[in-house]
Amino acid sequence: MKRTNRNLMLCAMVFAVSLVVSNMVTAKTVQTGIPLFGSTIAVPGAALCYAITYLMTDVIGEIWGRKEAQTIVWGGFACQLIALVLIIITQALPAVNPDMQSAYDILLGQNAVFVVGSMTAYLLSQSWDVQVFHRLRNRFMAKDEATAPKKRWIWNNASTMTSQIIDTVVFIGISFGFGFGWLFDPAMLPTLGAMMVGQYILKFAMAALDTPIFYFLTRKTHAKAQTGNEASAFDAA
Repeated sequence: MKRTNRNLMLCAMVFAVSLVVSNMVTAKTVQTGIPLFGSTIAVPGAALCYAITYLMTDVIGEIWGRKEAQTIVWGGFACQLIALVLIIITQALPAVNPDMQSAYDILLGQNAVFVVGSMTAYLLSQSWDVQVFHRLRNRFMAKDEATAPKKRWIWNNASTMTSQIIDTVVFIGISFGFGFGWLFDPAMLPTLGAMMVGQYILKFAMAALDTPIFYFLTRKTHAKAQTGNEASAFDAA
């Protein structure tokens, strides 16, 4: 992917759409059928959409830099707020069909504690992702700028996989731990822990699976840089 304003806008659009849709479909809990601690792992419907947002911030950070990636994170937060306001306004308007209103409330009705959990987890995890991504990237690039791009799977995976820990623990901790009171119920603590561990395992796997896509989208940037380095070496010789 070339470093153009058009491509940056495209990545930002994919990020924003994935983020907003993730909040809309998170009410649907998906049963994976994978056993863990005596129960099966369940994940929110937003798992796939949300994984795309981390891929986009990593691509933007790799090609356009840390400032643009952090700007996208803050822009995404604003998009979430706008979407939330529009959903609440639409929910308050009278519906022609009561069944339609009931379905709307179930799918898009926002529980306050879930909104707080989602927004907090988003800001903390995405900001962490950008920070760790660029700290590791800068460290490797400082050591050997010529060969470091081949190792970009390190900062891509390390940033996403650690930020997913924050996202999982914060969201589930606030939404279910405090919202449902599971943190204060010894009988529900195993369920709370299993939910965190199970969801993180799947998020970890999804983060690993997006590595080839990350390499594909950032290949032209580093291919161009590599060509430039080889040309400079030839001229010096």
